[in-house]
Parts: sequence; C-alpha cells; structure tokens
Amino acid sequence: MKIGVSCNVMQHSGGMERYARDLARGIAERGFRPAYFARRLDPTLPEHAMIDPHRINVSFLPGKLRDAWFSWRLRHARRAAAVDVMVGCNRVDSSDIAVCGGTHRGFLRACGRKPTLFDRWQIALEERQYANAAIILAHSPLMRDELIELYGIHEAKVRILRPPVDTARFTPVDAPARAALRKRLGFQDHECVLLFPSSSHVRKGLALVEAALRDLDEPVVVAVVGRPVGAVSPRVRYIGFQREIEDCYRAADFTILASAYEPFGLVGIESVMCGTPVIIPSTMGCADVIARHAKYVFERRGVLSLRAAIRRAVASRCAATTKREKAVLYDASVAAHIDSLLALANLVHSG
Repeated sequence: MKIGVSCNVMQHSGGMERYARDLARGIAERGFRPAYFARRLDPTLPEHAMIDPHRINVSFLPGKLRDAWFSWRLRHARRAAAVDVMVGCNRVDSSDIAVCGGTHRGFLRACGRKPTLFDRWQIALEERQYANAAIILAHSPLMRDELIELYGIHEAKVRILRPPVDTARFTPVDAPARAALRKRLGFQDHECVLLFPSSSHVRKGLALVEAALRDLDEPVVVAVVGRPVGAVSPRVRYIGFQREIEDCYRAADFTILASAYEPFGLVGIESVMCGTPVIIPSTMGCADVIARHAKYVFERRGVLSLRAAIRRAVASRCAATTKREKAVLYDASVAAHIDSLLALANLVHSG
C-alpha cells in the first residue's frame, strides 16, 4: 500500500503543517515511505529524508487561485506516484481520507462574516473534498458537528481522531531549568507571564486579552511568540519567533488564547504537557480533553469572563506543577494516532 500525504507546505510551522509532518514521520517509522505533496518542502527537515517529495508549484499564480490549482494538479501527481491511499491535510478533492482541522463555513459563522466570492470558492472546494473522500477525520466533536450541520455529511462517514503531539518533545522541566529559561526569555521573577503563541493575532484574540488586562492590579504580562506585534500595551511583550516553542511553554506561568474560532488548538495540549496550565475559551476544540486542574475556561462573549479567569489563574500560580499524564484526557502519542490512521487506510485500500 502506497500512502500519500498532502499539505500546503513542509516547513517549521504549527497547525496542520506540523500535523502532516507528524504523519509522515509516523508512517515512515512503520515501514512505509509516504509520498508527500506540497507547494514547498524544506530539505533540511528530518522528515524530508523519510518521504518521496513531490512539489506542486503554485508560485506563478495569484494567491486566491492557488488552492484550486494545487487540488487539480494533485489528481495527476498522485496517479503518477502510484498512491493507493491519499491523506489530505489541506483542501484537495482527490483525498481518500480527508483531515478536517477546521471548516470554512464554521470559521465564517464564528467570526460573523458574510462569504465573499473567494470564500465561496473555498467552500466549493471543501464540499468536493468531503464528497469524494471515503472517510473524513474530524479533529474534535466541534468539527464533526460542523461537517454534519453545515456540509450535510452523513454521520457514518465522519470519525473523530484527535491530533497527536510529540510526547518526547513536550515535557516538563525541573525548577532550576525553568528558572534559567525564564531568565533567557527576559521574564522577571515577580511577573506572571501569559504566553500567547500566534501567527494571526486578530483571529487568536490578542485585542480581547489586552482589554482584559487593563484593570488588573496584578503584575501580568503577555508574551507574544510568533508573528511580530506592534505597540499595543505596556503589558504586551513580543519575544520573537521561537523554534523551541516547548521552552516558551515551560518558562511561562500560563498559556492563553482567546480565539474566535479554534477547531482544536494543539497549543493547549502542548502547553499542559510541558506542565503549564492554559486559559482558553469554552469553544476551543481541545477544552474537553484537558483535565479540569490544568485549565481556566472562560466565555468569549465579553471581557469580564476572561478577566475573571485570568484573576483565578494568577491567584493560583500553579504553573510547572501540572502533571502531563493527568492533564491530557486522551492518548496524544503519534504512535497511537498512526495506528488508527493506518487501520482506516487499510479499510479504504481493501475496498
């Protein structure tokens, strides 16, 4: 059985790009050599040596046409590569197993946006992907419900399979190591640091977090990692792009997100596995698989609920005491995820 994995890019990144790399590595460790289709592939990554790389060039096209072109070209590329089962981690209409980490209709609804022409193109491509796939993997119950409600997918076609996390990478450290990390990142001993990992500050809710901090007397600062942020508030501090995001989790007191739409949110799982509790909205997809002692949940309707959650968290200051094995309520290992994925791939391959 030749397995293919499709994703937008293979590079250092979070979200679906990291998930696709985990799939490639996990599949290769089981004795398969997956074909990997992407717009760009970083040859310096260790996973690159484990795959048959296939680049689908889209750089000559306007941005809004690239998804459709990639999907069209993939149909031919998978045949040429003799792929038996294609796992689609992006919007492609030739995937046999379509991975749903979020839906465009769900995003528009959560943000209160009306669809533009480009949005309708994206939705049409999604509809073809879901219609053509034999199985759809939803990363959370939220995704399953959106697929059924917003896309009319039959319930029997959807399987919930939560995404994995590298359990060897995301681990706690002892107090001296944590103190050294805080010093390296510029965190003061008296500060309560809320880590805000983000590549899209509007979608992740930075403005809401900043508003919630305005009337707090406690010495709370938000450490933004990822995309640069302009001057927002003295409480908001940009600490740059960090490849070792696990060290940022370990150094912070809490990780915080206030996303309008977060279908799963691997950030939450990674953080508590590093021993750092999270402050997250109740609508975040991973909220139901994080233990109660490792999370402070708020309602995103206004700033008061978030402010109250921050105050509860600051009063506890229980960072670095969260037990990884008790904080995550499912088997988040890559090995367990690959077992389930390969079982489904065999089911598809056998007809």
